[in-house]
Amino acid sequence: MSRYDFQIPLTFKHRVIFTRDAFSGENPALAEVLNEERSGRKVLVFLEQAVMKAWPRLVDGVGAYFAELDFDFCGVMNFEGGEAAKADDHLVRKVWEAIDDRHIDRHSYVIAIGGGAFLDAVGYAAATAHRGIRLIRFPTTTLSQDDSGVGVKCAINAFGKKNWLGSFAVPYAVINDFDFLHSQDEETRRGGLIEAVKVALVRDRGFFEWIEENLEKLAVLDPATLEACVERSALLHAQHIAGGGDPFETGSSRPLDFGHWAAHKLEAMTSYQLSHAPAVSVGLALDTLYSARIGLLDLAVAEQVLRVIRGLGLGIYHPALDWVDETQRRQVLGGLDEFREHLGGELTVLLLKDLGQGVDVHELDENLLADCIRELKLRSEN
Repeated sequence: MSRYDFQIPLTFKHRVIFTRDAFSGENPALAEVLNEERSGRKVLVFLEQAVMKAWPRLVDGVGAYFAELDFDFCGVMNFEGGEAAKADDHLVRKVWEAIDDRHIDRHSYVIAIGGGAFLDAVGYAAATAHRGIRLIRFPTTTLSQDDSGVGVKCAINAFGKKNWLGSFAVPYAVINDFDFLHSQDEETRRGGLIEAVKVALVRDRGFFEWIEENLEKLAVLDPATLEACVERSALLHAQHIAGGGDPFETGSSRPLDFGHWAAHKLEAMTSYQLSHAPAVSVGLALDTLYSARIGLLDLAVAEQVLRVIRGLGLGIYHPALDWVDETQRRQVLGGLDEFREHLGGELTVLLLKDLGQGVDVHELDENLLADCIRELKLRSEN
């Protein structure tokens, strides 16, 4: 037998830009990104319909922007977004067809403008067409601007499970345009703040304390405070991905998915009537309280976290937590099995040891989780 092991060096540039009015002729941010490598001259834009409705002049604005650049502009296509966009592969196939029809190659650019679910579906199509086309993301919601938009994953749902089909694909660039952020409805702007709380809890105590100090301003969605929170959260996410040592999750630890094992299951259980942000809020509360009840986290700190979640106007309980299967086991606990399978290896769930400090555990006590669920229900009623 002969064996040869080769080390393959991989280098990615992860460009994250914060700006406003990105498609103004006076804003060079996008043009500078496109002109970094001049081998590809085609650009195709995919726009979420909800964003188009909120910005009726955007399509013309995008066209006018590219009319001033030396690119083969292939137009703007709009599709439905939200969770329906990634419920199956219907949008992915439409994007593939458009890429093929316009002869978009691997040195060309796909631009996706929309919320997290829309970016996921378009991103998965771009990552798999020709084994990867350059994708520039324009996240438009708090959740996508402060978390998923700067991530290196894209996926759609399958087999009744969230993100079962997907890929790791570093976007060519992420452009967070704060003008889009403020056009979202209050619930969408507010909900995405939970991912800022999450990354602060697992990465940066000082950021969590900043959120706590600015709780009143964040609760009323003060624009400047919201922007500062989104930018700091996005950078923490991107720094973890770039510098955490495992950007493509080859191991079993996923710190940025704190609170997500329950959240993903709750979304699927409710047929995504409970969307990602409120599901993460509940999952975060559950894992925080559980961390305290097993003696890992000081109870006073857990109380502090729960106060911040509720102070932002976010929930800590959902009735689906109490749904049971034919064996009377809580259905949400099946999320632990699915979480383990999705990561591979042994079950690895991050819990809290302190603000900004997480620790991986490999088993959770289902009876104690049930006690925590009952406690969160009582707290939510008071």
